[in-house]
Formats: sequence, structure tokens, C-alpha cells
Amino acid sequence: MSRPITIVEVGPRDGLQNETAILDPGVRVELVQRLEAAGARRIEAVSFVHPKYVPQMAGAEEVMAGLPREPGRSRIGLVLNGKGYDRALGTAVDEVNIAMSATDGFGLKNQGLSVDQQVQMLADIIAGRANAAGQPGATPSLSATLSCVWGCPFDGEVSTGQVADLVGRIAELGVAEIALADTIGTGDPWAVTRKVEAARKAAPDAVLRLHFHDTRNTGLANAHAGIEAGVSVLDASVGGIGGCPFAPGATGNIATEDLVYMLERAGYSTGYDLDALIGTARWIGERIGRPAPSALSRAGGWPK
Repeated sequence: MSRPITIVEVGPRDGLQNETAILDPGVRVELVQRLEAAGARRIEAVSFVHPKYVPQMAGAEEVMAGLPREPGRSRIGLVLNGKGYDRALGTAVDEVNIAMSATDGFGLKNQGLSVDQQVQMLADIIAGRANAAGQPGATPSLSATLSCVWGCPFDGEVSTGQVADLVGRIAELGVAEIALADTIGTGDPWAVTRKVEAARKAAPDAVLRLHFHDTRNTGLANAHAGIEAGVSVLDASVGGIGGCPFAPGATGNIATEDLVYMLERAGYSTGYDLDALIGTARWIGERIGRPAPSALSRAGGWPK
């Protein structure tokens, strides 16, 4: 159990987007910096969505202006459509993560696009990247996150075949990393195993990433199942904060410090400083006006 596990920190984006508190860009820059000091090397730092719909993510350009590129660190910007992608290209993001959905119901609520329309949107973005190849300026790498893989608040259960088909379509477009997200926390470890195996068969050359919410207290168990199934990249949010404003009942992500504790105790390598993570979780709890819900921010690590 010594293989390294990459934890993509999503607190500055998915963590903050569902909080009542709206933090200034400068505070969000400090959060990213604190997380990087604690060992984060890939961070979902911003979301290029219209502030009318997600005011917590306003000022993405300002946040990125406060985070000049640094070797060995990757700042990710989430986008929902081509307009968001164009905004991202005007900043120093290192990666762009395209948000998609496994269901029409959530896709229409979140982006105003059906599944087929989302696939076409992704294809258009990729075609634009190909046309821009060779032009001056660095082009950020591209990944896709597939929401509602284990259940949709509007369409209900999501079948394994439905997920596999869509993962295959995304991979055929040339996306090298595909994240499977349990947006409303309905998954269980056995369903995680089934859908990871199906996704791997559908996209054998793609890197799979997993994104779990702990809405029903299965987040860490699901992470364990994903790792046992061979996945080595997982998302997590400092303090366990987060949720989706367009998914009723969606609560926090699995907490970065809780996941790091579990993995490091088992002998996996994450590259994180657990004490620094716990300190950052407590710090962000003060900024959002409520204690961070993670277990480690309350109990601390072990041994003391």
C-alpha cells in the first residue's frame, strides 16, 4: 500500500460555492496559498460561472491574478460552457475542468444543456483547441467531470450502462482525464466498484478521477472502494465544506484532512502535511462563519 495517491483539492471552488458566506478574492487567494503550503499540488481554484448564479465564485480573474504560475503546481478552473472556457483562457489557469452531467435532468438545471448538448459543447471546445494549436501562449490541459454518476436529484437512479456510454463518448473526443462525481452523495462502495470497472472498460486509456460527497456518510468508504479498484486520483475539500447550489440536498465533499489521515495510516503517500491541513480547515471555518464539518478538524490527528 505504498503507491502514491493524488488528492486534487477542490475547497476553493466546490467547497465555497455552496456556502452562505461570500469571500473576497483576496481571502480565496490566501486559501489556495495555505493549501499549497500544506502540500496541495493540484487545486481547483476558481469557477468561471456567471456571478448572478453563483455569487460565491465572482472574481475568478482576480483570484487567478493573485496566483502567478509556479512550477510543480497546477491551478484548475471549472467551466460550464464555451463562454466560461474563453474566460479561463484569459487567465493563468494550468488546467480547465469541463463540468458535465450523466443525466438530462441535472444538465438542464446546472447548464441548460441536455447530455447530448453537453457532449457537443465539449466537442466544440476541443475543436477550438485544435484550431488554436501553435498559437502563442500556453494552452491549459483539459479534463472533464461527470456529475450525478451515482444518482441524480431530478432523474433518480443512474445506470452503470448510462455512465459507461457517456464516459466512452468523452474519451473518444480525446479527454485524457475523466472524473466521476457523486454529486449528491448517494453512492455505496459496491456501486463505486461497478461503475469504476465499467468506466475503465469504456475508456481504457483515460485517467479516472473520483469525486465524492459525504451527504449520507459513505464518502470515505467510497474513496476506499475506488482506491481498491485501482484509481489513484481523488478530489477532496479542506474541512469537508461544499456542495452544489443546483443539486437539492447536496452537502459537503469528503474532507481532505480526513482522507489524508485514512490513506497515510494505511501506508499510502499523499504529500500533504496533516497538521497544516487541519489548521487550514479551522481557518476557513472561521472565515465562513461555521466550524468545518470534518472529523479531523475536531479530533485532530493520531498519534498526537
